[in-house]
Amino acid sequence: MSFFSRPSSSAVKISAPSAEEPSSPKPSKKDSTQRQCRNILIYGHCKFQDKGCIYYHPPTHAPSPAPPDSPTPGAALPAQAVNAPVFVPKTPINPGSPTPAAAAPASIEQQTSVSSDSSSEQSSQPPEQQQQLHQQLQHPEQELSPEPDQYDPYNLYSYTSHSAEGSEEGQASALNPYDLPPGYDAATLDPFYVPPVNYHTQPLNYHLYTLPRPDALAHRYFISDEIREELQKRSETIRTAPPAGMGLPEELQGYHSLVPLEVIRPDRRKFGSWYSTLYRAVNSNDGASYVLRRVENFRLTQQAAFSGIEAWSRIRHPNIVSVHEAFTTRAFNDSSLVVVYDDHPNAQTLYEAHIRPKPPQFQHGRLQAQPNRISERTLWSYIIQLANAMKAVHDAGLAVRLIDASKILVTGKNRVRLGSCGVVEVLTYDMPVDVAHLQQDDLMMLGMVVVQLCNGAAGAMKQLQQSLDVIARNYSADLKSVVMFLISKPGPHKSVAHLLDMIGSRLLDELDETQNAVDRLEGELMSELENGRLVRLLCKFGFINERPEHNHETRWSETGDRYIVKLFRDFVFHQVDEFGRPVVNLTHVLTCLNKLDAGSEERIMLVSRDEQSCLVVSYREVKACIESAFSELTSS
Repeated sequence: MSFFSRPSSSAVKISAPSAEEPSSPKPSKKDSTQRQCRNILIYGHCKFQDKGCIYYHPPTHAPSPAPPDSPTPGAALPAQAVNAPVFVPKTPINPGSPTPAAAAPASIEQQTSVSSDSSSEQSSQPPEQQQQLHQQLQHPEQELSPEPDQYDPYNLYSYTSHSAEGSEEGQASALNPYDLPPGYDAATLDPFYVPPVNYHTQPLNYHLYTLPRPDALAHRYFISDEIREELQKRSETIRTAPPAGMGLPEELQGYHSLVPLEVIRPDRRKFGSWYSTLYRAVNSNDGASYVLRRVENFRLTQQAAFSGIEAWSRIRHPNIVSVHEAFTTRAFNDSSLVVVYDDHPNAQTLYEAHIRPKPPQFQHGRLQAQPNRISERTLWSYIIQLANAMKAVHDAGLAVRLIDASKILVTGKNRVRLGSCGVVEVLTYDMPVDVAHLQQDDLMMLGMVVVQLCNGAAGAMKQLQQSLDVIARNYSADLKSVVMFLISKPGPHKSVAHLLDMIGSRLLDELDETQNAVDRLEGELMSELENGRLVRLLCKFGFINERPEHNHETRWSETGDRYIVKLFRDFVFHQVDEFGRPVVNLTHVLTCLNKLDAGSEERIMLVSRDEQSCLVVSYREVKACIESAFSELTSS
């Protein structure tokens, strides 16, 4: 019966073996009369108290302090459980992670030792010390203090901050959502305090399909990620909500939801003597978005000034931002002219894309400025597109009258369009003009834009000779000849037709690139063409499966052909692997749906959810069941 004999020590300390940590001293047997009886701690009383028990029994009016947050035992524990040693693993569960005992702070070990081995000493202390010790046992977290350079995964009150100074790269580390705000101390913090988490705006997930995407079906069912992301960004821009507190009118001649497209600055440029602002708005008639250019404080003297807008609205060209209409309004608390254009979301001006100075970047360990020089092939593409647009305007008997790097839009990859057309005609209607002279000015302004692009500077024309030297060093002689022709003095030989003759064979190169781009876009469109069939199948699944009632039959979707449709849905979408994990395989889904749509004779085995019945059917039979159930729904 030695197993039930009185142990030599009344408690087993919970600690991991460590060479650095000093072992706790074992109590001697001579002070056993000052040790509280374990029966009092476990059962609340000792039946041997008056029958010779040698341990200390506190008075009945002084309750024995119990360990904090300890569950009340439902039944009496046997002596084996009381005297059983505590298991401490020799190695951590995860390699490189500390054991729970080793990770616990020293204050926890001391408090555990106090609560188990020194219970008899509490009764001999003054009431103030007993109350203080009792509070420490109930709130052990107040004695904890996090170590500054060590993160403890087993300590709920350890909030360590990882500074950027300790990283090898010297960069700021990732934000830790569990870091305490400045000025808060974990030692005095409420244990139920939740530190605030800094939420950051996350970019949209433009890749809407499960990754990894099936390689075999990548070019058959999905457009490229680059095009999808670009289109999603444009759609997001169009649906941007108007900001609050801007004081914008709610409705403007049939346009609503006005959103400013540029920041109003004191040094903004003028249209002659007037300031202008761009807005995006939605048309109430067709629901499409348009761009409104508002000219502030303009007073229209004659209605015939809108004749130029009518002429521009008849021009439809791929390199011109189309003009729709113009009107005057007092919705902005002044007399404003508004011209409506097509909307090209996320478009940039030539100035923003190629001329505006770019911020310096680190290269080879040094901060270096980024050059703005563009390739000659891109320059030829811009010249050809702008000359083509200019020819369409001149053939219509008009002049562009405003060719500037800040008014030419880059709406796609190397795709440019003339913008802000028709505004000058309205603003200068009272002034006599010579269209032939204005067309010569268009060529001059185009040459100035090309010089600015070649030099990557807006003030390149102020130092013309140096700018021409840069063009001669970095570009071909043909490009310099075109520039010299454009900036030359007006003359009868100077026209757009002559400019196109000088460009020569590069027109064919641009035509080849245009046709190749059309082929690529058609291929991308063909990849999405078959998705409509799959969407129709999924819609039929949604109409049939889990329908609560049909024709007063509550189990309609669980009987007959509908039960086969339900089992096929589980076969396609609810499969699991050998470990019970869901199988999220897009290739399997697409393959099954395409075989179903084609009515393949391939047979599959459908298993019920309780695995008590199996059905072997073909895709053709499943398709017939779907058509039958869907026809029943549509005919009712």
